[in-house]
Amino acid sequence: MSEAPAEALRHTPLHDLHRRLGARLVPFAGYEMPVQYGSILEEHRTVRTAVGLFDLSHMGEVEVRGEEAVAFLRYAVVSDPGALDIGQAQYSMVCQADGGIIDDLILYRLEDDRFWVVCNASNRVAVIEHLGALLARGDFGASLEDRSDRTALVAPQGPNAAAVLAELTDLDLSAIGNYRAASGAVAGVECLVARTGYTGEDGFELFCDARRAREVWEAVAGAGERHGLRPCGLGARDTLRLEAGMPLYGNELGRDANPFEVNLGRVVKLEKGEFVGRSALQAVQQAGPRRKLIGIEMVDSAIPRAGYEVRAEGVAIGRVTSGTLSPTLGTKIAMALVGAEHAGIGGSLEVVVRDRPYRAEQVKLPFYKRVRA
Repeated sequence: MSEAPAEALRHTPLHDLHRRLGARLVPFAGYEMPVQYGSILEEHRTVRTAVGLFDLSHMGEVEVRGEEAVAFLRYAVVSDPGALDIGQAQYSMVCQADGGIIDDLILYRLEDDRFWVVCNASNRVAVIEHLGALLARGDFGASLEDRSDRTALVAPQGPNAAAVLAELTDLDLSAIGNYRAASGAVAGVECLVARTGYTGEDGFELFCDARRAREVWEAVAGAGERHGLRPCGLGARDTLRLEAGMPLYGNELGRDANPFEVNLGRVVKLEKGEFVGRSALQAVQQAGPRRKLIGIEMVDSAIPRAGYEVRAEGVAIGRVTSGTLSPTLGTKIAMALVGAEHAGIGGSLEVVVRDRPYRAEQVKLPFYKRVRA
């Protein structure tokens, strides 16, 4: 959580609405954001069983366009944006020369030579500065525009999300597959409708003009009443993504970690040619990562939290990166970065909680995976 004083915190276009709904607001990535409206447990379960509505307008949106936008992004990120069709999205990362992760992103190809780069709010400045410095070298005919402050992001997530959205748009939602996007009106407001999310459930992210965010939120909330919709905050978003084994920047991801350590080597396309961090990442791939991100399920009754020490046979081997009591599974779960030689499903571990070791077991990630129709 951000340590910025309340008076320095930024607000999303929906801030007053959150206050009216009784949200508990907390500092997060420089913004005052809703962590919960009521019970985090109930908000979590609503997303798993019905539909939850999130305000993600704090996220960063950067437009890259130009004749060499593809070539530029191929060089700037670890994935291959040139492989995207128009209307397709891709999970990616920007890395340092040493392979450390500056941020994880979602790229949307909107036209042949126009992309949106969606980054974490806490890393928005870092991403823009990094991409801007690469462009300033003059090697690529492309431009960069920060659209974050002009863009709002409203996200209905859960098995009923499509049914809610279908009442508000003429878009053929069945044609918008996972990690796909299309432009169209939602409740009369032009949006980029993306089938993406950070909950492990089906759902959508609706990018719109920040000045019309309230219209979109209230229309979705109204249509969702009979579908069991409730507003959800960052607390539920965190437990949902952890169950789904999705990494969080600042926990699993950071400049001291590389994609291969956190099970994201599949995203790195070494074969595409030169890009920032390629040499370092190729060396990691060839030698194998020193650390590995693993899943942990507690055997003893203790909740693992970020920073807790992980042991094998009494010897420290790493630390918990994220942990919680899983609302869906009813078990105490965590992800941890440990020495690669200690990674192995079924292995016995201990997690140190308040100076006392508690028994745990390595399990396969993700902890939860939705059943697809």
